[in-house]
Amino acid sequence: IRESATLTRDVLEQHFNDLKGTLKKLLDERLMSLLQEVDAIEQESIKPLDECQKLIEHGVSTADDLLREGESAVHGDVGQQNEKLCSFTKKALHIQLDSLPEVPSLVDVPCLSAQLDDCLLTILKNQIFRHGTVASRPPVQLEEFVEKPGGILVRWCKVDDDFIPQDYRLQYRKSTASHFEDVYVGSETEFIVLHIDPNVDYQFRVCARGDGRQEWSPWSVPQIGCTTLVPHEWTAGLEGYSLSSRRNIALRNDSQSCGVLYSKAPTYFCGQTLTFRQVLSGIETVGQPDRRDSLGVCVEQQNGYDSLQRDKAVCISTNGAVFVNGKEMTNQLPAVTSGSTVTFDMEVVQLGPSSNEGGNFKLRVTISSNNREVVFDWVLDQCCVSLYFGCSFSYPGWKVLVF
Repeated sequence: IRESATLTRDVLEQHFNDLKGTLKKLLDERLMSLLQEVDAIEQESIKPLDECQKLIEHGVSTADDLLREGESAVHGDVGQQNEKLCSFTKKALHIQLDSLPEVPSLVDVPCLSAQLDDCLLTILKNQIFRHGTVASRPPVQLEEFVEKPGGILVRWCKVDDDFIPQDYRLQYRKSTASHFEDVYVGSETEFIVLHIDPNVDYQFRVCARGDGRQEWSPWSVPQIGCTTLVPHEWTAGLEGYSLSSRRNIALRNDSQSCGVLYSKAPTYFCGQTLTFRQVLSGIETVGQPDRRDSLGVCVEQQNGYDSLQRDKAVCISTNGAVFVNGKEMTNQLPAVTSGSTVTFDMEVVQLGPSSNEGGNFKLRVTISSNNREVVFDWVLDQCCVSLYFGCSFSYPGWKVLVF
């Protein structure tokens, strides 16, 4: 509670400090714009009035000079009086003392004022008082972590009955990291997070977006998940196949060499789900199919074979045929194509001798592909709780992710 309360305070303070800075900047910009508008109107309107004033002042000054000259002529000496009066008369005839420049009427002269009211404050006040909420319980919470080889299956659930989710957003980080990162956004309520280091704690959190909304809900309480299972890896160095850096993706290259590519170790355990996913390889879709192409599991690695359609192995071919110990079953699954996902699930159903079937160990196998599945019992003559997986393709272009 204290940790989430402290984080919430920090988020609120940062958000409102940012808002105050932005609002101050916007108000300053608006003030500057209005002041510039006042300056422009003042300069444009005052210019003709200034010109009128200069003309009037010039006329008054000229009339004042002429008046003083007339007074001097009247009160001067009798000998100079006629000469001064003559000069005064000539100047008076050339000066138009009865004319004035055109002065704008009063209604045409601007009178500036600032029109301000309190409506903006009222609107802002109402919006500010409604801005932001504090939620004590997020509408979605993490529910379950399931260990996967090199990954974690994360499940979450909605805990608010009144909340209608549109999308979910899952984030994670190593416990030693400072920032969360998005790993899934979508409508599903579970997701397998891959590329997880074994025996390392990771923190997860999830939030949701309501139907028709843009903003995300509060985050769920962060929870720690980890896996003790090492990631599935293909064996490196087999000619004919190229591997990704994490060795969980195998690409059939254009080498003429053929054979079965096996896992590095028997990392598939009964009770788990093994998934093969056909992914795109560049601009290609998938390679040309061949009846020997196979995806499956086996008891042990056996070199010298060009397919998993052999003893002590169960597999599905790219045309959908299912083979058990080298024999094709009557039931068939959809063909493996671009984007196809094939899963294997196994559980132990019998230990000890079995005189009817000649084996002493029985596994119930479920193979699923494109929303269809087949279920059968696989009888072995030895106890096997961990198995190898493998694939074989005759033509280049096939690219398989295993997890």
